[in-house]
Amino acid sequence: ALVAMSSGDAAEQSRRFSVLSWEQVQRLDSILGETVPIHGRGNFPTLSVLPRQIVQVVRNRLEEKGIPVRDVKLNGSAASHVLHQDSGLGYKDLDLIFGLELPTDREFRQVKDVVLDCLLDFLPAGVNKDRITPLTLKEAYVQKLVKVCNDTDRWSLISLSNNTGKNVELKFVDSLRRQFEFSVDSFQITLDSLLLFDKCSATPMSESFHPTVLGESMYGDFEEALGHLRRQTIATRSPEEIRGGGLLKYCNLLVRGFRAGSEQEMKCLQRYMCSRFFIDFPDIGEQQRKLEAYLQNHFVGMEHRRYDYLVTLHRVVNESTVCLMGHERRQTLNLISMLALRVLAEQNIIPTVTNVTCYYQPAPYVRDINFNNYYIAHVQPLVPACSNSYQTWLPCN
Repeated sequence: ALVAMSSGDAAEQSRRFSVLSWEQVQRLDSILGETVPIHGRGNFPTLSVLPRQIVQVVRNRLEEKGIPVRDVKLNGSAASHVLHQDSGLGYKDLDLIFGLELPTDREFRQVKDVVLDCLLDFLPAGVNKDRITPLTLKEAYVQKLVKVCNDTDRWSLISLSNNTGKNVELKFVDSLRRQFEFSVDSFQITLDSLLLFDKCSATPMSESFHPTVLGESMYGDFEEALGHLRRQTIATRSPEEIRGGGLLKYCNLLVRGFRAGSEQEMKCLQRYMCSRFFIDFPDIGEQQRKLEAYLQNHFVGMEHRRYDYLVTLHRVVNESTVCLMGHERRQTLNLISMLALRVLAEQNIIPTVTNVTCYYQPAPYVRDINFNNYYIAHVQPLVPACSNSYQTWLPCN
């Protein structure tokens, strides 16, 4: 049955969308045509692939398996970069969303098998593929595998490895309730028309002859969200729905010069962010692993910004945490201070503080995070914190 849409609903829907300009289409075309290396572990060779090639091969294989793809979209920082080049965000991961139906476990498995099968095709000529199993390919090239299957969300993520932090993230989405954290990362650009143009047109694109490419803001108002990106404004809707990692993203935006619209908005947002972070990561060991992974993955080529980031995170947690006992809050603040000093040590900028001890033998988990062999313990915090210390050498589960 058809449901009539009121004029108000129609206007609200249309505000979500915008047609890309010729300049934006050119930037999108450039990103899709840029060779992305997928680095293999051990002796596995680096795969050189074009994003448009990955999309077309994966889509064709899925459809051969009887899984039709509704659409393919570019998401995240790359989509923001297409829409506004000088946002200060740059772009790191290449996030591609395949819209499809995942009614049972069988489809989830088929999606994973298809991606691994495509990796086999991307191996350089001369590599003997006969003895390479899907499991081997997963170990060699897949950075992260995620499957989410509950009442509101049905999706999976396959992240392909890149040593410079520019991972290719393939997300296969049936349903996903919350698709953004802040308005500036809420954009999705549909790639279908551009990829069809590639396939069907012998004439190259020009300002007067190029496909219509549609962008959408999951925030709900495209022009408003684009204004936030241009003015470096932090805004969101329903902040209580943002998961714990939102605090880390929020502080990253602050370090890059983004600011909330008003002092009141900022205080409200920070309280939500901090509360959710401690709900999702209640244990100090989990907090440490999450922070170390974030520093490793989000500051490739910008290592000098890690200290500013940790000082900013310390300030936000110190000002806005209202949900913790005093000793728990101090414990987290001391952890952030310790990581800040470690970052300075790695950059050989040891501050003039008393009571700093350097150990040449790192804790067991440090080996996994590719930190160098300096490890700071029993420190005088760089940023004001309570003098109580906590057990620095945490167990690694």
